Amino acid sequence: MWLDKPRNPHAPLAGLKVLELARILAGPFAGQTLADLGADVIKVEAPEGDGTRLWGPPFVEREDGAREAAYYHGCNRGKRGITADFRNADDLARVTTLAAEADVVLENFLPGKLTKFGLDYASLSASNPALVYCSISGFGQDGPRRDEPGYDFVIQAMSGFMALTGEPEGEPMKHGMSISDLFCGLYSTIAIQAALAMRARTGTGQHIDMALYDCSVALLAHQAQSFFATGENPPRMGNMHAQVSAYGVFPTKDGPIVLAPANDRLFRRLLEVFGRHDLLGDERFATNEARIANRSEIDGIIAAETAAWDREALLAACREASVPAGPIYEVSEVFEEPQVQARGMTFPMAEGLTGLRSPFKFSDAELALGVPSPMLGQDD
Repeated sequence: MWLDKPRNPHAPLAGLKVLELARILAGPFAGQTLADLGADVIKVEAPEGDGTRLWGPPFVEREDGAREAAYYHGCNRGKRGITADFRNADDLARVTTLAAEADVVLENFLPGKLTKFGLDYASLSASNPALVYCSISGFGQDGPRRDEPGYDFVIQAMSGFMALTGEPEGEPMKHGMSISDLFCGLYSTIAIQAALAMRARTGTGQHIDMALYDCSVALLAHQAQSFFATGENPPRMGNMHAQVSAYGVFPTKDGPIVLAPANDRLFRRLLEVFGRHDLLGDERFATNEARIANRSEIDGIIAAETAAWDREALLAACREASVPAGPIYEVSEVFEEPQVQARGMTFPMAEGLTGLRSPFKFSDAELALGVPSPMLGQDD
């Protein structure tokens, strides 16, 4: 069942065998990332399939007429697939055999749910002590919430993300992406590779316990440090930055732009772009701390200046002055951006599908790309 030869022998993880017992997003995204890096990933689905196959519209129709949600294709490309009912003895035996030969097992069942099938870490590592087994769950393998399911929206709410996102006087808002799921998938990929590096030294694998909640709390980063320093909740700032000014979204004649002059030198350059040399010596705006104290005033001055410019002209002037600035793109505009095209961030797959490339670039390795998501019941 495992590939005799890697699909791309020049990929960093060529030859690595990953058995994915995961569905929805966090686990499959980790599996897709490993597949892009060259691992042979076999996705095991229940007979009815991963639930995201139905998360549409929009739907993608394959050449043979199979119809699946675009969402499913965003986190399952590059894998091979089988279906298995763990309550069926033959199916279970097949999955157990694959696990015995795997380098990595990736699962996102509720804690303890796989034990009754002998697919838990303790059972599988008994016959495969080199196995790296990564469990992804909402709240982890222990703690008072271990038995609660993990959903991205709930985790965003509980992690502080929503309290920090939105307009200052508006309601808390979730991120536009499933950021808790996606970052847990990436953290899990990092953990798996770290465990594989350790296995190269010790010869044995281990159990990795990844929680969506832990990963999201970890992403509080500097906001958490602000709380530790002051004991106060960081404020919701909309498009402003709590520690930097003038920094935000500003109007032009034909659409808003983002300005990010993140230090005093860049702010002075921005004033020079506007010809506001009269403000260069103004003590109210001389330092970032002073600009924070006078945020509404300086933001109003900058907004009045930007509103007099055409968008592209202002962006060009900022580039010339090395002031960080950028347009606010719709998703369609992202893929029209010359830089995105030059970096090859999309690629063609079989059956006329388009893929979004993982962002890794190596000097002496290649990604394993071009294979679409497995069809349900593909069985290879």
